[in-house]
Amino acid sequence: MTTENEKKLWEPAQSLLGKDGRLSVIMPAYGLETVIAKNLATVSRLLDGHIPFEILPVDDGSHDRTAEEIRRVAEEDPAHIRPVFVKVNAGKGNALKRGFEASSGTHILLLDGDLDLSPERIPTFFDVMEREKAAIVIGSKRHPDSKIDYPWHRRLSSAVYYTLVRILVGLPVSDTQVGMKLFTREALKWSFDRMLVKAFAFDLEVLSIAHAQGYRVAEAPIEMHFGKKVGCLSWTNVRQTMNDTFAIFYRLRILRYYASVETAPPPEKPFLVSVVIACPAPSPYLTEALNALAAQTYPHFEVIVLPDAPAELPSYPFTLRIIPTGKVRPAEKRNLGIAQAKGEIVAFLDDDAYPVPNWLKQAVKYFTLPDVGGVGGPGVTPPGDPFPAQAGGRVYENILVSGNYRYRYAGDRVRASVDDFPSCNLFVRTDLLRAIKGYRTDFWPGEDTLLCKDILDNWKRIVYDPWVVVYHHRRPLFLPHLRQLGRYAFHRGYFCKRFPSNSLKLSYFVPSAFVLYLVAWVALALVPQPEAMPIWLFLAWKGFLAVPTLAYFSLVLAFTFSLNPLAWLLTASGVFATHVWYGVRFAQGLCAKKAPCEYIGKDHAHGQ
Repeated sequence: MTTENEKKLWEPAQSLLGKDGRLSVIMPAYGLETVIAKNLATVSRLLDGHIPFEILPVDDGSHDRTAEEIRRVAEEDPAHIRPVFVKVNAGKGNALKRGFEASSGTHILLLDGDLDLSPERIPTFFDVMEREKAAIVIGSKRHPDSKIDYPWHRRLSSAVYYTLVRILVGLPVSDTQVGMKLFTREALKWSFDRMLVKAFAFDLEVLSIAHAQGYRVAEAPIEMHFGKKVGCLSWTNVRQTMNDTFAIFYRLRILRYYASVETAPPPEKPFLVSVVIACPAPSPYLTEALNALAAQTYPHFEVIVLPDAPAELPSYPFTLRIIPTGKVRPAEKRNLGIAQAKGEIVAFLDDDAYPVPNWLKQAVKYFTLPDVGGVGGPGVTPPGDPFPAQAGGRVYENILVSGNYRYRYAGDRVRASVDDFPSCNLFVRTDLLRAIKGYRTDFWPGEDTLLCKDILDNWKRIVYDPWVVVYHHRRPLFLPHLRQLGRYAFHRGYFCKRFPSNSLKLSYFVPSAFVLYLVAWVALALVPQPEAMPIWLFLAWKGFLAVPTLAYFSLVLAFTFSLNPLAWLLTASGVFATHVWYGVRFAQGLCAKKAPCEYIGKDHAHGQ
């Protein structure tokens, strides 16, 4: 029975929610099979009878029975618990955004699923929101009324991070990392539409975006029972958090990115999307891709699979068409898919890539902007890839290899317009594809570069969004990786002179210049000591010649550093080999009179 004190305690929440409001509690959970059911029941009992609410537990790709426990509790309390499942762990920020997309409340509470923060403080958060006229209320360990059980080393790291945040960002709060935050839907939507960080520093980014827009942020006391948890204070997480924090500062204070970033409204009428997958034959990778499409949060799509020969595939909860093509190149297969597409948008997906659940939903909204012809997103290395393939992915993601083009492989780059994007993750308007007659079929690889050129030549933009993510399996180091890279490099060198508009760029020439330097350095290093030259001068000259080489290898070792010695060695070696082989093949393409059109071969699909 509700007492008078309880009624009074919940009055601010009832006042703010009004007659039509609702609280959505988003609870991210990872590896919480032993406690998640109890914690969900605790929050549900606390809110029941006081305010309208829904609870959205988000299983963030757990490897234990967390998802099964969430499903069980949802079946017991379907009126209040609406689960969200993320297939691959991509960070807490990503999980919370997924939960927000599935929510319907006018107010959103972000609450860690382990409940080390007592939910009994929820009425206090509403009280602070009403009293301070705030759009955001965050829990703070440093609030004078907070009751915390927190180890000294965590307190120290929190104080250091707080000082850094005040210096770099200037947020008027004493703590950003507590996993209990109350938002109005408007404020959280504004931030989530612009955020990039998917992991630990997402709290700082969300608050920085909202505060810069003028949303008032207030602090509330918490009760924290940290207990004997190990926590997430590892070297990898600390390094990632620091990188993200400085990136937020750069985007906020230097680029002014968050204030100017382009957002697109959802379409008034849903677009139909035709997902086109070119492949030689059914394979485990293709099955993985189709299963990921079955988990899409956007339901308005069909899938066209284009194998060499007739094939049978299982049934899926979407329209699936299988169109045999014979042994032709990927560009020709995709052109057949374009001709058969019923959708207003064609989404190209490689058969060795699989999308995140909100892939379609995140991409289609940009086509409400009339000048957008294409949309692309990163192809991230799957966490389950074998070690040599992971090393290949780390090479591609390395800034010394991809430079300004890291956005193709890492999902933390800023949203922007681009002039070239690979077909493993590319959306294009169907009418535009038919107007430019699809892909050119006289080049492979490189046909996607020419398609992007044709899109731009038709006065349309290609938008890159870091949330339009697919996981793209990598070739392992070294030979498969270098074989694929060599073909790309040759065609890029050839395109620099043949199709310069989106290929003639200084950065593509750098590896070839590096190879020329290495050849010159070796030649000079082998020159014997002249009889007339003193030994000290000869050694000084040799040392001077070695300085650039030593500087290069120092940079490679610094930018590939890993606590795993084997990963460090393999990645560093891969970066060097990539520079040399790309430089050689690019120069060959630059000098070639004609680009050879290699047949499909082994690298068309992992299964061959």
